[in-house]
Parts: sequence; C-alpha cells; structure tokens
Amino acid sequence: MMKKRKAAIMVLFLAAMFLLSAGVVSAQEEAVQDDQNKALVILGCALAIGITGISSAIGLALAGSSAVAVTAEKPNLFGKCLVLQVLPMTQSVYGLLTAILLMMGVGLLGGGGETAAVSPLVGTGAVWIGLAVGLTGISAINQGMVASSSISAVGRNPDVAARGIIYTVMPETIAIFGLLVGILLMTGLGLL
Repeated sequence: MMKKRKAAIMVLFLAAMFLLSAGVVSAQEEAVQDDQNKALVILGCALAIGITGISSAIGLALAGSSAVAVTAEKPNLFGKCLVLQVLPMTQSVYGLLTAILLMMGVGLLGGGGETAAVSPLVGTGAVWIGLAVGLTGISAINQGMVASSSISAVGRNPDVAARGIIYTVMPETIAIFGLLVGILLMTGLGLL
C-alpha cells in the first residue's frame, strides 16, 4: 500500500512539474510573439518617418535650390521664398505624428512602464499604416518641384507669391489623405 502511495505521489509530482514547465514555456512563447508584434509596430513607425523624411528632404532640396538662386539676386524676397521652400517638410511631420501615435497606442511611449501585449493584427496593421502614410508622403517630392517653380515665378513677379503657395499646397492633399486613413485605421484597431 505504501509503495502505491509513493508511486501516486511521484506521478502527481511529475505531472505538476510537467504542467509548470509547460506553463513557463507557453509564457515564454507568448513573450517572444509579443516582442515580434512590437517589432512590427516599430517597423511601421520606421516606414512612416523614413519614407516621408527622405521625400521631404528631396522636396526641400528642390525648392531650396531655386530659393537660393532668387534670394542671391533679390534678398528682399527671402521671406516669400522661405515660406514656399519649407512646405515640402510637412509630409515628414505627418510621418512623425503617425510614428508617435503608433508608439503611444501600443504603450511604447507615455511613461506607463510596462507595455501592453500587442496582437498580431495590431503589429501587421502598424506596418501597413506606416507604409500608407510613408508612400503618400512621397508627394513631398512633387511638392518641391511645384515650390521650385513658384519660387522662380516669385523671383520674376513677387505679387504671385500667394498663388504660388496655393499651387504648392495642392500635392500635399495626397499626404493628408494618407494621414487621415492612418488615423482612421489606428482608431479601428483600438490604438487611439
């Protein structure tokens, strides 16, 4: 009888150890999956700010070249040229805003200490959100081209500056659409 009890206790002990170890392995697997999902969110942030940042830099360079040429001959037009030259930078602001909202949505920002678990849907969604905002932010390059032409026109006739700003802002609406879709998707995923 004593041997059966010892055997039963040993079986219960081994079963308990197996269940505990399985629980630890399961928790470790969940932690790895959560880290992979957070890495996807970080990738989404990088796509949003990386693509828009590069595009804005190209647009700024295109417009800046014309601004330097005009202000070299007519320094009094510096203010009007500067306004037109900085407009392609706004797309990078949209990328930055998207990255910040994504990071806050999953708890990577905000000082809350421990971050919340991130589902695969949210991780994958963040990549697509970052890509949507980033790709629509490529409009900064075209905006830089229009700004460059507007700056040249201001050099010939300073009275057309306001019209040049209107023309220059038009390509940006594409980036605004991308930001809006990104915010709506973040809301739908429960990040906002």
